[in-house]
Amino acid sequence: MRRNVNAEGSWASIHAMSLPHAILGVLEARPMTGYELCRFFDGTARWVWTAPQSQIYPLLRKLEAEGWIEGEEQVRGERLKRTNYSLTAAGMDELRRWLGEPHAEPAVRDGLLLKSLFFDLADPDEAAQVLEQHVAELRERIEQWSAHRTALLARDTPLLKERLDHRPAETHERIARLKAHAFDHLIDQAELRIRWCEQTRELLHAPVTTPEAAARA
Repeated sequence: MRRNVNAEGSWASIHAMSLPHAILGVLEARPMTGYELCRFFDGTARWVWTAPQSQIYPLLRKLEAEGWIEGEEQVRGERLKRTNYSLTAAGMDELRRWLGEPHAEPAVRDGLLLKSLFFDLADPDEAAQVLEQHVAELRERIEQWSAHRTALLARDTPLLKERLDHRPAETHERIARLKAHAFDHLIDQAELRIRWCEQTRELLHAPVTTPEAAARA
């Protein structure tokens, strides 16, 4: 395995990130161009890991320098040239190594939770509106995640179909259920978040108890 250290970043910084391994995992299904990978990470993949185009293209060059992927230039049309990237044996080894590595908990940066710490300074109706908007977005996401989960269980998503084409038939149900189960987590967490939002909204409109009222009680 080659380790390339350059001005853009060390091998260690690549090694510690999840995006390179997400790309390796996607390419296990089939070779893709950078454009196709950008579309994938802008589509359903964004629900578990976001990746802008500005990160993907430089990273592909780094992964190729590592020997984890290899690119083949293809001509499409009269002028358009694109590189089709495929996973190498070394890339598959690295993907498996990463999958067996202990998971470090990420730093928490939750804008809504941060706001909630200071909701006592806000107008209760305005704060409740923030929560209601968030709940509406969560319900929309639950609907999308549920539809995608159903499609995965039916083995009816394009990438899963291609992945299953080169995997033993007896593993297909397990593979589909494992991928669908990631969306179980997203749905469960969103439903829990909705309950928390509803409880927070109740607290915002809870009656304020003065010392005098408490003494009378």
